[in-house]
Amino acid sequence: MVYKTLVSTETLAAHLNDPEWIIVDCHFDLQNPGWGFEEYQRAHISRAVYADLNHDLSSPVTPTSGRHPLPDSESFITLLSSWGVDSTTQVVAYDSAGGSYAAHLWWLLQFYHHPAAAVLDGGFAKWKGENRPTRSGIESRPPSHFKGTPESAMVVNASEVERMRHDAGFRLIDARARNRFEGESETIDPVAGHIPGAVNYFYGKNLNPDGTFKKPETLRSSFEEILGPVGPERTVFYCGSGVTASHNILAMEHAGLTGARLYPGSWSEWIRDPNRPVITGPV
Repeated sequence: MVYKTLVSTETLAAHLNDPEWIIVDCHFDLQNPGWGFEEYQRAHISRAVYADLNHDLSSPVTPTSGRHPLPDSESFITLLSSWGVDSTTQVVAYDSAGGSYAAHLWWLLQFYHHPAAAVLDGGFAKWKGENRPTRSGIESRPPSHFKGTPESAMVVNASEVERMRHDAGFRLIDARARNRFEGESETIDPVAGHIPGAVNYFYGKNLNPDGTFKKPETLRSSFEEILGPVGPERTVFYCGSGVTASHNILAMEHAGLTGARLYPGSWSEWIRDPNRPVITGPV
């Protein structure tokens, strides 16, 4: 069976020693970038390799980019190959942040047409809470040769966002917490507020109190309420740097609402150009 959105801890445990399953630890902290790798070395799910958001899942920041530009294609393919990912492998990503970083790796694998990628539902907290096997140190896997090309239709750039935000036939959705969306509190980027025309759907709304994803029918109802008559294929998500927006795309896919796109540069890229409009306050 191929898993394309979420995998339960029970299912992963049953495949823990399956060589065709690749587990990726995505622990990260925006305020303390070295923390994730330290945590991985301290304890991780057995057989997991580590993916660093800044170094593995992003390209270097430029004067015009957001905080987490999409990774260079050659470098990302080399990384996946080093993990042993090929067309036959099931990839499972996890973190300790409700899947917010793991979902970005999941999205990148969709972007490169990998047929079997999923996020561990409940993440590392649920795995540990069930006393399932962990290890310390650093792990590696036999390499393979990953083949894939990025799907340009899955992303939009700032110019397209500028056009879409004026078009009622599109829905632009900001995945950040409401206080950041409204500009009440901004602790990461130098400018507060949101893109005019956007609405807010905080990615944390996708989760139950225990950190697992809500049921597909519940997610579908919530997203359909904010989408209105706009179809998922005409929906664009952004956040601070294109990472947690992936969480909303994952939740949409899990709910059967397929085709939403990502603005990878997101808010941190949008504000690089002082001519781009910014707005604060509720919508």
